[in-house]
Amino acid sequence: MKLMERLIQKVDRTSWAKKLAIEKRYEPVEARLGFPPSRRYRSWIGAHDTNTRVIERDWSSLEAYLITVDKAMADPEWQALGAEQARVVLNNRVEIYRIES
Repeated sequence: MKLMERLIQKVDRTSWAKKLAIEKRYEPVEARLGFPPSRRYRSWIGAHDTNTRVIERDWSSLEAYLITVDKAMADPEWQALGAEQARVVLNNRVEIYRIES
């Protein structure tokens, strides 16, 4: 079963430049760990305010998602980026959707 992961982040309004720089540094680390490419959005009009970042990824299966996240949680470089990002992201929410078509 294919899945779509959606990470919704509330970013400190004064920290967008830092957030974008951290995301650039995440890219090669997550590629090395086996994360699929992401799509990134910044809220403009809708339910979330303009300091909301949405990151989506399509996964081939729940197993692929869980294995990759486990590898990431054990990776020192990925952990260090997470600690750095925690200073500019006020909260995170993860949603998982089943892709039906």
